[in-house]
Amino acid sequence: MIKTRLYQILEVASENDPLSRLFDVFIMALIFLNVLAVVLETVESIFAVYESVFYAFEVFSVIVFTVEYVLRLWVCTASKKGAHPLTDRLRFMAKPMSLIDLVAILPFYLPVVFPMDPRFLRALRLFRLFRLFKMGRYSESLLTLGNVLKAKKEEIVVTFFVISLMLVFASSTIYYVEHDAQPEAFSSIPAAMWWGVATLTTVGYGDVYPITPVGKFLGAVIALLGIGMFALPAGILASGFAEELQKKHSLGRRICPHCGRDLDEPPD
Repeated sequence: MIKTRLYQILEVASENDPLSRLFDVFIMALIFLNVLAVVLETVESIFAVYESVFYAFEVFSVIVFTVEYVLRLWVCTASKKGAHPLTDRLRFMAKPMSLIDLVAILPFYLPVVFPMDPRFLRALRLFRLFRLFKMGRYSESLLTLGNVLKAKKEEIVVTFFVISLMLVFASSTIYYVEHDAQPEAFSSIPAAMWWGVATLTTVGYGDVYPITPVGKFLGAVIALLGIGMFALPAGILASGFAEELQKKHSLGRRICPHCGRDLDEPPD
Protein backbone atom coordinates (compact mmCIF):
# COMPACT_ATOMS: atom_id res chain seq x y z
CA MET A 1 0.00 0.00 0.00
CA ILE A 2 1.36 3.42 -1.00
CA LYS A 3 0.31 5.13 2.23
CA THR A 4 2.02 2.55 4.43
CA ARG A 5 5.18 2.63 2.33
CA LEU A 6 5.34 6.42 2.50
CA TYR A 7 4.90 6.22 6.26
CA GLN A 8 7.87 3.84 6.48
CA ILE A 9 10.02 6.19 4.39
CA LEU A 10 9.02 9.39 6.17
CA GLU A 11 8.65 8.28 9.79
CA VAL A 12 10.61 5.04 10.30
CA ALA A 13 14.35 5.47 9.75
CA SER A 14 15.32 1.84 9.34
CA GLU A 15 18.89 0.76 8.63
CA ASN A 16 17.48 -2.01 6.43
CA ASP A 17 15.56 0.46 4.27
CA PRO A 18 17.97 2.25 1.87
CA LEU A 19 15.26 4.53 0.52
CA SER A 20 14.32 5.70 4.02
CA ARG A 21 17.95 6.38 4.90
CA LEU A 22 18.48 8.20 1.59
CA PHE A 23 15.47 10.41 2.32
CA ASP A 24 16.81 11.22 5.79
CA VAL A 25 20.24 12.15 4.39
CA PHE A 26 18.65 14.32 1.69
CA ILE A 27 16.48 16.24 4.17
CA MET A 28 19.37 16.72 6.61
CA ALA A 29 21.61 18.02 3.81
CA LEU A 30 18.85 20.38 2.66
CA ILE A 31 18.37 21.70 6.21
CA PHE A 32 22.11 22.29 6.57
CA LEU A 33 22.25 24.14 3.25
CA ASN A 34 19.26 26.27 4.26
CA VAL A 35 20.96 27.36 7.48
CA LEU A 36 24.14 28.10 5.51
CA ALA A 37 22.11 30.18 3.05
CA VAL A 38 20.55 32.21 5.89
CA VAL A 39 24.04 32.96 7.22
CA LEU A 40 25.53 33.87 3.82
CA GLU A 41 22.59 36.13 2.95
CA THR A 42 23.71 38.50 5.71
CA VAL A 43 26.97 39.13 3.80
CA GLU A 44 26.03 42.01 1.50
CA SER A 45 28.75 41.35 -1.08
CA ILE A 46 27.63 37.73 -1.53
CA PHE A 47 23.90 38.44 -1.43
CA ALA A 48 24.16 41.21 -4.05
CA VAL A 49 25.77 38.83 -6.55
CA TYR A 50 23.78 35.66 -5.84
CA GLU A 51 20.40 37.07 -4.79
CA SER A 52 18.55 35.18 -7.54
CA VAL A 53 20.32 31.94 -6.59
CA PHE A 54 19.35 32.37 -2.94
CA TYR A 55 15.72 33.02 -3.91
CA ALA A 56 15.58 30.01 -6.27
CA PHE A 57 17.07 27.78 -3.56
CA GLU A 58 14.55 29.13 -1.04
CA VAL A 59 11.64 28.35 -3.38
CA PHE A 60 12.98 24.84 -4.00
CA SER A 61 13.43 24.22 -0.26
CA VAL A 62 9.95 25.48 0.60
CA ILE A 63 8.43 23.22 -2.05
CA VAL A 64 10.28 20.20 -0.67
CA PHE A 65 9.41 20.98 2.97
CA THR A 66 5.79 21.71 2.08
CA VAL A 67 5.41 18.41 0.22
CA GLU A 68 7.08 16.65 3.16
CA TYR A 69 4.69 18.29 5.64
CA VAL A 70 1.59 17.45 3.58
CA LEU A 71 2.72 13.85 3.11
CA ARG A 72 3.43 13.46 6.83
CA LEU A 73 -0.03 14.84 7.57
CA TRP A 74 -1.53 12.32 5.15
CA VAL A 75 0.34 9.20 6.34
CA CYS A 76 0.22 9.91 10.10
CA THR A 77 -2.90 7.74 10.42
CA ALA A 78 -1.15 4.70 8.90
CA SER A 79 0.61 3.80 12.16
CA LYS A 80 -2.48 2.53 13.97
CA LYS A 81 -5.72 0.79 13.12
CA GLY A 82 -9.00 2.61 13.52
CA ALA A 83 -7.37 6.04 13.41
CA HIS A 84 -9.79 8.92 13.02
CA PRO A 85 -8.91 10.89 9.87
CA LEU A 86 -9.57 14.29 11.48
CA THR A 87 -8.80 14.08 15.21
CA ASP A 88 -5.61 12.06 14.75
CA ARG A 89 -4.35 14.51 12.15
CA LEU A 90 -5.13 17.42 14.47
CA ARG A 91 -3.14 15.69 17.22
CA PHE A 92 -0.29 15.20 14.77
CA MET A 93 -0.36 18.90 13.82
CA ALA A 94 -0.15 19.86 17.51
CA LYS A 95 3.03 17.84 18.12
CA PRO A 96 6.20 19.93 18.69
CA MET A 97 8.02 18.57 15.64
CA SER A 98 4.97 19.19 13.44
CA LEU A 99 4.77 22.78 14.68
CA ILE A 100 8.46 23.23 13.86
CA ASP A 101 7.81 21.89 10.36
CA LEU A 102 4.98 24.40 9.95
CA VAL A 103 6.97 27.36 11.30
CA ALA A 104 9.82 26.46 8.92
CA ILE A 105 7.65 27.04 5.83
CA LEU A 106 5.01 29.53 7.02
CA PRO A 107 7.18 32.70 6.71
CA PHE A 108 7.44 32.09 2.97
CA TYR A 109 3.66 32.00 2.44
CA LEU A 110 2.56 34.78 4.80
CA PRO A 111 3.81 37.71 2.65
CA VAL A 112 1.98 36.21 -0.33
CA VAL A 113 -1.34 36.29 1.54
CA PHE A 114 -0.82 39.36 3.75
CA PRO A 115 1.10 42.48 2.58
CA MET A 116 3.82 43.24 5.13
CA ASP A 117 6.30 45.95 5.98
CA PRO A 118 9.74 45.11 4.49
CA ARG A 119 11.43 45.47 7.90
CA PHE A 120 8.99 43.02 9.49
CA LEU A 121 9.43 40.73 6.50
CA ARG A 122 13.20 40.61 7.03
CA ALA A 123 12.67 39.73 10.69
CA LEU A 124 10.15 37.07 9.71
CA ARG A 125 12.66 35.42 7.40
CA LEU A 126 14.81 34.62 10.43
CA PHE A 127 12.23 31.96 11.30
CA ARG A 128 13.83 29.90 8.53
CA LEU A 129 16.44 28.99 11.13
CA PHE A 130 13.74 26.81 12.71
CA ARG A 131 14.51 24.36 9.91
CA LEU A 132 17.60 23.46 11.93
CA PHE A 133 15.31 21.90 14.57
CA LYS A 134 13.86 19.60 11.92
CA MET A 135 17.08 17.61 12.20
CA GLY A 136 15.67 16.20 15.44
CA ARG A 137 13.64 13.79 13.30
CA TYR A 138 16.68 12.38 11.52
CA SER A 139 19.60 12.56 13.96
CA GLU A 140 19.89 9.86 16.63
CA SER A 141 22.11 12.16 18.69
CA LEU A 142 19.45 14.87 18.77
CA LEU A 143 16.82 12.29 19.65
CA THR A 144 19.03 11.19 22.54
CA LEU A 145 19.35 14.79 23.69
CA GLY A 146 15.56 15.13 23.58
CA ASN A 147 15.15 11.99 25.67
CA VAL A 148 17.66 13.30 28.22
CA LEU A 149 15.89 16.66 28.50
CA LYS A 150 12.55 14.89 28.89
CA ALA A 151 13.88 12.54 31.58
CA LYS A 152 15.64 15.30 33.55
CA LYS A 153 13.09 18.09 33.08
CA GLU A 154 12.15 18.24 36.79
CA GLU A 155 15.77 18.57 37.93
CA ILE A 156 16.52 21.17 35.23
CA VAL A 157 13.42 23.22 36.11
CA VAL A 158 14.30 23.17 39.83
CA THR A 159 17.89 24.18 39.07
CA PHE A 160 16.88 27.14 36.91
CA PHE A 161 14.30 28.15 39.54
CA VAL A 162 17.05 28.29 42.17
CA ILE A 163 19.30 30.22 39.75
CA SER A 164 16.46 32.71 39.17
CA LEU A 165 16.07 33.18 42.93
CA MET A 166 19.80 33.77 43.26
CA LEU A 167 19.69 36.31 40.42
CA VAL A 168 16.86 38.24 42.06
CA PHE A 169 18.61 38.14 45.46
CA ALA A 170 21.98 39.22 44.03
CA SER A 171 20.46 42.02 41.93
CA SER A 172 18.34 43.33 44.79
CA THR A 173 21.24 43.30 47.24
CA ILE A 174 23.73 44.98 44.90
CA TYR A 175 21.11 47.62 44.03
CA TYR A 176 20.70 48.70 47.65
CA VAL A 177 24.47 48.60 48.24
CA GLU A 178 25.59 50.43 45.08
CA HIS A 179 22.64 52.64 44.13
CA ASP A 180 23.83 55.70 46.07
CA ALA A 181 27.41 55.37 44.79
CA GLN A 182 26.42 54.61 41.15
CA PRO A 183 22.85 55.81 40.51
CA GLU A 184 23.23 55.48 36.73
CA ALA A 185 24.78 51.99 36.63
CA PHE A 186 22.44 50.59 39.30
CA SER A 187 19.34 52.67 38.64
CA SER A 188 16.90 49.87 39.47
CA ILE A 189 16.75 46.19 40.35
CA PRO A 190 15.97 45.16 36.74
CA ALA A 191 18.97 47.21 35.57
CA ALA A 192 21.13 45.51 38.23
CA MET A 193 20.10 42.11 36.85
CA TRP A 194 22.50 42.61 33.93
CA TRP A 195 25.35 42.79 36.46
CA GLY A 196 23.85 39.80 38.30
CA VAL A 197 23.81 37.63 35.16
CA ALA A 198 27.37 38.63 34.19
CA THR A 199 28.61 37.90 37.73
CA LEU A 200 26.73 34.65 38.39
CA THR A 201 27.94 33.24 35.07
CA THR A 202 31.48 34.53 35.91
CA VAL A 203 31.62 36.26 32.51
CA GLY A 204 32.38 39.66 34.00
CA TYR A 205 32.14 42.05 31.04
CA GLY A 206 33.37 44.92 33.20
CA ASP A 207 30.90 47.49 31.89
CA VAL A 208 29.15 47.58 35.29
CA TYR A 209 30.93 46.70 38.52
CA PRO A 210 30.72 47.59 42.26
CA ILE A 211 33.02 50.26 43.64
CA THR A 212 32.12 50.24 47.35
CA PRO A 213 33.92 47.82 49.71
CA VAL A 214 30.65 46.09 50.62
CA GLY A 215 29.70 45.84 46.96
CA LYS A 216 33.08 44.32 46.01
CA PHE A 217 32.77 41.75 48.80
CA LEU A 218 29.22 40.92 47.74
CA GLY A 219 30.36 40.59 44.09
CA ALA A 220 33.10 38.14 45.07
CA VAL A 221 30.68 35.98 47.08
CA ILE A 222 28.11 35.95 44.27
CA ALA A 223 30.76 35.04 41.68
CA LEU A 224 31.92 32.08 43.80
CA LEU A 225 28.34 30.90 44.29
CA GLY A 226 27.72 31.22 40.55
CA ILE A 227 30.58 28.84 39.72
CA GLY A 228 28.91 26.01 41.63
CA MET A 229 25.34 26.88 40.73
CA PHE A 230 25.85 27.02 36.96
CA ALA A 231 27.74 23.73 37.05
CA LEU A 232 24.57 21.95 38.21
CA PRO A 233 22.77 21.86 34.82
CA ALA A 234 25.92 20.46 33.19
CA GLY A 235 26.12 17.71 35.81
CA ILE A 236 22.43 16.88 35.43
CA LEU A 237 22.73 16.60 31.64
CA ALA A 238 25.92 14.54 31.92
CA SER A 239 24.25 12.04 34.27
CA GLY A 240 21.21 11.96 31.98
CA PHE A 241 23.36 11.14 28.96
CA ALA A 242 25.12 8.39 30.92
CA GLU A 243 21.77 6.87 31.93
CA GLU A 244 20.41 7.09 28.38
CA LEU A 245 23.50 5.42 26.88
CA GLN A 246 23.37 2.73 29.56
CA LYS A 247 19.70 2.14 28.76
CA LYS A 248 20.48 1.76 25.04
CA HIS A 249 23.34 -0.60 25.84
CA SER A 250 21.16 -2.76 28.09
CA LEU A 251 18.44 -2.96 25.43
CA GLY A 252 20.92 -4.51 23.03
CA ARG A 253 21.95 -7.28 25.46
CA ARG A 254 20.50 -10.77 25.69
CA ILE A 255 19.61 -11.58 29.29
CA CYS A 256 18.97 -15.13 30.50
CA PRO A 257 15.39 -15.27 31.87
CA HIS A 258 16.40 -17.81 34.54
CA CYS A 259 19.64 -16.50 36.05
CA GLY A 260 19.73 -12.92 34.73
CA ARG A 261 23.23 -13.37 33.24
CA ASP A 262 24.27 -11.48 30.10
CA LEU A 263 24.38 -14.18 27.39
CA ASP A 264 26.77 -12.10 25.27
CA GLU A 265 29.45 -12.08 27.97
CA PRO A 266 32.03 -14.90 27.82
CA PRO A 267 31.71 -17.50 30.61
CA ASP A 268 34.12 -17.28 33.56
